[in-house]
Amino acid sequence: MESHHSRKRFLTTAAASTAGLGAAGMLTMFGVEPARAEKYMREVAAGRRLKAAYSNAGLQATWCAQGRDTALYWGTILGVDVTWYDGQLDAAKQRTAIDDMSTKKWDFVAIQADSIGTLGTPVNKMISAGIPVIDVDTLIAPLDSIDVHMFIAADNIFMGSAVTQALITAIGGKGNIVETWGAYGHTGAQGRNKGFQATVAKFPGIKVLATDTGNWDVVQTARLWEDWLNKYAGKIDAAFFHNDDMALAAATVIQRHGMTGKIKIGGVDAMPTGINAVLNGSMTATVRNPSCRVHSYAMFAGIAAVLNGEKTGPGSNQIPKNIVADGPVVTPANAPGMLWMERHFLM
Repeated sequence: MESHHSRKRFLTTAAASTAGLGAAGMLTMFGVEPARAEKYMREVAAGRRLKAAYSNAGLQATWCAQGRDTALYWGTILGVDVTWYDGQLDAAKQRTAIDDMSTKKWDFVAIQADSIGTLGTPVNKMISAGIPVIDVDTLIAPLDSIDVHMFIAADNIFMGSAVTQALITAIGGKGNIVETWGAYGHTGAQGRNKGFQATVAKFPGIKVLATDTGNWDVVQTARLWEDWLNKYAGKIDAAFFHNDDMALAAATVIQRHGMTGKIKIGGVDAMPTGINAVLNGSMTATVRNPSCRVHSYAMFAGIAAVLNGEKTGPGSNQIPKNIVADGPVVTPANAPGMLWMERHFLM
């Protein structure tokens, strides 16, 4: 009988081969001429390698860890050696890492900033050196103030609004709600807050009891929720979280207080743990922030920049400067399909 591990190796190899066959086609989607894309993939098969650096906010966050795994996976297929600079969910530590990144030679880099405005000097140093910089998920700086090659992210206002709407619907349009932020300086978190606030404003029967930051950190979130459950005992009807990790950390605290099921919980990212939480009823909803697409598209864009030597922007042969990579709200009705898609297609 075939072992689980041998079957897994076979499936992984088959998936990689299939992805390799489609890689040239994907590169054409990012503006590479078909003949040039096919030539590059032949060169990869013969041993050509590019060097790329990636950084995202912190690998403690499952969204960031999934993004890293995706980038490393596609790197093996696309001939890119990826060096990872972990942001550690700390703007100062990430700045030190990016300062180091800026002293080295790269074919391209992809960066998700922990906070807007913290990485401008080293990023501009790389841009001045001719290194394409792909901005991922949150703004390094306003796009009119920094010449990044491309910015790719989900619509964070939509994500905040959609999950908040699902929560408000679940509590019948009236009651008390709280919001647990990610990092205040993260433009994605700022967008999620805007979506939350705009949706709440439509319902006069909804009161925001509190809003505070968990800073993407599960330990900080658990402490925050211990305080809230003591301060607002029995008064919280729904809770919106800027990511699934924080939502699930709070769910553990809620369970410890014997209040499971009494507070409707919604998150962002649709990590496998979040999707399973929707399936088992411990979360009302989440929404897919497509980490796999965001991190892999950054790689395709970086390779295209190397092969084309062209800027993004207006024009029929160029990809847009700003790409939105959205995903759907995940509810019990579509959660099984979402989980399957994520496992098999690196959404």
